[in-house]
Amino acid sequence: MNNLAQEASSLLARLSPGDLMLLGARPGQGKTQLSLGLTIEAMKSGRPGVFFTLEYSARDVLNLFKSIGADPADFRHVFKLDTSNEINADYIMAQLAAMPEGTMVVIDYLQLLDQKRENPELMVQVRALKSFASERGLIMVFLSQIDRSYVPAAGRCPGLEDVRLPNPLDLTLFNKACFLNDGALQFSASY
Repeated sequence: MNNLAQEASSLLARLSPGDLMLLGARPGQGKTQLSLGLTIEAMKSGRPGVFFTLEYSARDVLNLFKSIGADPADFRHVFKLDTSNEINADYIMAQLAAMPEGTMVVIDYLQLLDQKRENPELMVQVRALKSFASERGLIMVFLSQIDRSYVPAAGRCPGLEDVRLPNPLDLTLFNKACFLNDGALQFSASY
C-alpha cells in the first residue's frame, strides 16, 4: 500500500456516516489527490463514491485516478463523476437522493458553491448539505482553499483560521477537518 493509500485508509477510518469534513490546503499540496484516494478506499470497501467538481474536467479526474495508480474502470459501477456547471447544494442533494448510507461524497470545492449570483449563500447551502448528510448517512468531504495570507512553515499545517472565506460561513458546521502542508497531514474532529 502506497503512502497516499495509507493516509486515505487511515482518514476513512475516522469518518462516519453523517460527517462533514473540510479538507484544506494551498494549491499543489495534494487535497484533490487525497480526496480521490479517500473515495477509492471507500469504494474498495463496497461503498459508492460521488465526486462533484466545479474545478476539474472529467479528463483531469480520470488522469488523476491513473496518477495515483488506480484504474477508473475498476470502479465504474460504484463511482459517479459530476462536472456540471449547475453544482450547488440543491443540485447535489437531487443527484444523491437515491444513494445509500455510507456513500462517500467529495465536493470540489467549497468556495465555488455560491460563485453564481443566483445560487443561495454559502452558509445556506452548507447548512442544507449538513442536514441532508445527517439524515441520509452520507459522508461529505469539502475541498477548501486556504487564504493567501497563510504562511507555510515546516511542520505547520493551516487551520480553520486560514480557510479562505470570500463569503460568510460558520466553519463549525463541519464536524471534522483535515489540513495539508508540505507532506504533513493534520486531522481534527468535533468543532
